[in-house]
Amino acid sequence: MKTSALTIRLDRDLERRLARLARRTGQSRSDLVRDALRRQLALAEFRELRRRIMPFAEARGYLTDEDVFRDVS
Repeated sequence: MKTSALTIRLDRDLERRLARLARRTGQSRSDLVRDALRRQLALAEFRELRRRIMPFAEARGYLTDEDVFRDVS
């Protein structure tokens, strides 16, 4: 897999927390940041999908998560 470099700026507290977690877990800072970015992107994509689909769901009576769980359980 081809990779590229990205430079970001961290405040001191965030950098310390990242370094501390890297030491505790034995993971590199880059691995931790990549994982965090993957999670954040997945969350943003989910929110966008949910925003786009909500009008269709509401039109069919799905107003809450419980409405969905009721029908799929």
